[in-house]
Amino acid sequence: MTFPELSRFLPIALLLMRLMVGAIFITSGWSHVSRSEERAKSIGMSKGFTAFLGLAELAGGLGVVFGVLTQLAALGLILLMLGAIYKKIAVWHTGFWGEKSSGWHYELMLVIMNLVIIATNGGPFVLMNLL
Repeated sequence: MTFPELSRFLPIALLLMRLMVGAIFITSGWSHVSRSEERAKSIGMSKGFTAFLGLAELAGGLGVVFGVLTQLAALGLILLMLGAIYKKIAVWHTGFWGEKSSGWHYELMLVIMNLVIIATNGGPFVLMNLL
């Protein structure tokens, strides 16, 4: 059974997904920037690189939320998540589910969500896009 009449809610669903993705990256980025020394220790990176990651997360999150260069912002966030997945798999040897919810399933979910944002151009409620 399908419900084709629900497709009219696609623009709102895409906006809500963008807001969720943005909220995740904005709060994570703010944490990396405002507490870079503490966060650097927890992820095994330098303080400077951790602050850079935080700024990248903030920029990407804001771009996705406000619909400014949405596809480019989503692509940047995908690259950040691929780096996090690599670190979890290759360096920390974390499984898909991990221990205590620290597996790489979370990052993979964000990759897929950002792929949807790229494929749909962020939906109709965007301010500015390249394409």
